Amino acid sequence: MKLGVVEAQFADIIWENEPLPSGELVKLCAEKLEWKKSTTYTVLKKLCDRGIFQNVDGVVTSVLSKQEFAAAQSEQFVEEAFGGSLPAFIAAFASSKQLSVDEIKEIRKMMDSFEEE
Repeated sequence: MKLGVVEAQFADIIWENEPLPSGELVKLCAEKLEWKKSTTYTVLKKLCDRGIFQNVDGVVTSVLSKQEFAAAQSEQFVEEAFGGSLPAFIAAFASSKQLSVDEIKEIRKMMDSFEEE
């Protein structure tokens, strides 16, 4: 689940404006990305085929929210780079970046809330 730079800009247009008539998406992509209609529909189809967006009766919406997509990307990264071990990822991250006291408190608070669920 990776997006290139331009695909990410395109995805942001959808996430920021959904639900979005496909004709309006074409206009926004022409303005913001300088795309032709055919380019917009080609990239839209590609991302629909990947299960990120859908185009039903000419209305474009997300299948995955921006947050859900980011979570899926994060999971994939941890799986590929750390064999799925979240503790190994956290250890690698924390050893390369000095965490502030506030960041540590925030992480503890998140972990406590997950434990309660």
